[in-house]
Amino acid sequence: MNKFLFLIAFLSCLSFGYAQNSPEKALNSSIQEVTVFLQGAQIFEKASGSIPAGESVVVIKGLSPYLKEQSLQVKGLGNFTIQAVNKRMDFLQEKDYSKEVEALKKQIDAIEAQQEQDKARLEVLNEKSNLLQANKNLGGRDAGPSITELQQAIALFERELTGIKKEEISIDTKIKKQDGEIRKLRSQIQTYQEPEEEARSEIRIRVKAPNAGTATFEFNYLVDNASWYPKYDIRVNSVGEPIQIDYKAEVSQNTGVDWKNVKLRFSNGNPNQSGIAPELPKWELNYARLTRRMDMSLPRLPGTISGVVLDENGEGLPGATVLVKGSTIGTSTDSDGRYSLTLPQNAERLVFSFIGYATEEVGINGRSTLSLALAPDTQALQEMVVTGYASKAKRSLNANAAEDRQAASPIITSFIENQTTVEIEVAEPYSIASNGEKSRVELKNYEIPAQYQYKAIPKLENDAFLIAQLSDWSQYSLLEGESNLYFEQGFVGRSILNTGALEDTLSISMGRDRSILINREKVSEFSQKRTIGSNVTESRGYAITIRNNKSQPISILVQDQIPVSVNSDISVDATELSKGKLDPETGIVSWELQIPPGQQEVLNLRYEVKYPKREKVILD
Repeated sequence: MNKFLFLIAFLSCLSFGYAQNSPEKALNSSIQEVTVFLQGAQIFEKASGSIPAGESVVVIKGLSPYLKEQSLQVKGLGNFTIQAVNKRMDFLQEKDYSKEVEALKKQIDAIEAQQEQDKARLEVLNEKSNLLQANKNLGGRDAGPSITELQQAIALFERELTGIKKEEISIDTKIKKQDGEIRKLRSQIQTYQEPEEEARSEIRIRVKAPNAGTATFEFNYLVDNASWYPKYDIRVNSVGEPIQIDYKAEVSQNTGVDWKNVKLRFSNGNPNQSGIAPELPKWELNYARLTRRMDMSLPRLPGTISGVVLDENGEGLPGATVLVKGSTIGTSTDSDGRYSLTLPQNAERLVFSFIGYATEEVGINGRSTLSLALAPDTQALQEMVVTGYASKAKRSLNANAAEDRQAASPIITSFIENQTTVEIEVAEPYSIASNGEKSRVELKNYEIPAQYQYKAIPKLENDAFLIAQLSDWSQYSLLEGESNLYFEQGFVGRSILNTGALEDTLSISMGRDRSILINREKVSEFSQKRTIGSNVTESRGYAITIRNNKSQPISILVQDQIPVSVNSDISVDATELSKGKLDPETGIVSWELQIPPGQQEVLNLRYEVKYPKREKVILD
């Protein structure tokens, strides 16, 4: 039995040694296609070349250092068998720096070489100074030096030391200036997002072929340090024209490998004042002792949030991802680690992430600025899963040749709706450098018929918000994202294109129109309090004035409210609504008005509240 076990162990070692000594064949690969997710990307590559008969190891170098081992999938085409696949880091391969970074590095090397010479000169001057100090005693004669000799010695000592100190100060000043120049150059290198020393990944594929021949390998894997977010430019030239939506992808990548002329896909799988129109909450009326005062101001959530993402040393972290949790709204930090985001009303938390650092989730809590430092992530990588011949939905791995096109021609894209995701494919080959810089890719330009209506809630805001309403909008495959708003040829602010609403009509808030003046004031004549028997009756009256200073008629929805009683001893009666429609469940009163140019409408809202005189209610 022991002999049998020894034989198995011997053969295993022999087999392992043979595999270790298998000839290696290096192949060059090229990226054919990239699918960019909201966080991360899937890279599709292809490599071809000859392999010998028998067992050999195909080595493909120069891959992204952020390649996720567990996602690696390899497919082989040819008369051979794939026996094993593994990935490892290559610390010996020299990195191909971009021309800009290479030039900056040469400048740093030249300055550092000059500094070495200057530091050597400082050492010589220091030794010269020490020599003078050691020989400053003028002894040797019983009578001592004469006054003339003493004066000559002092003059020599002063002259030499002064010269030494001046030269030392000059060199120190020069070195400090050079240190500043080096810092600037290193900062410039950082803006290109290229670390000075960085390993690369390589994959090793052990194959066995009956005969020498040609082999082709198609493989794909996931990488970090890439992201895209939907962005929009929304334009309305006038309320009589269709709405124009420029659909864009803000994409950035710092995977360590440039994407050159690849087929690009985007998948949704994974101004200082808000332009979002407010909404009225239900007003429940009860006794004062049972009433919690409602905050009837605009939502405290800021329209935008900004800040700085830092590393463990307090330096700005370029290329970090900032995402509104549970949405497709996000961005990446600039070269100084700064970011700015427009927030949807339901935003509660931000997710901060960067390769090599632990992901952080932070509550917004009504803040308009939020900065934090990320801590390095020391968690070990998970085990790799080798899938070998794993099948995938067929994709074309050959990018189409770029066709001649005019400079103003738009990029052709197509939308692919999968079972659970939507992918946007750019028809022409596209290139994105690995430098972390944000690039805007034009996806689609839509001109969509829209119904326009203004909305105003004077109780909260004396402004009118233009709302564009799009019917049958799902055919456009729009995703939730930040939008820049342009109205009548001018930039009016930023908002959120909220495509998460389960409605047939998509409402887009186009921001405030200052040409529509609104005023709501309390009318004291109809705001009184009187006691009749055991009950108190309080009345309130408000006058709402809307003036259209535009050159065309407008359609506007005006909303206000009266309280809704939740106590049987309290009654609320609407005494004047100026033909407004009252929703008895919410207490919201709505007026749909058509106001000609240069004209105004005055709406009256009056109601009475009756309750026991032993109690109090809060109406203001």
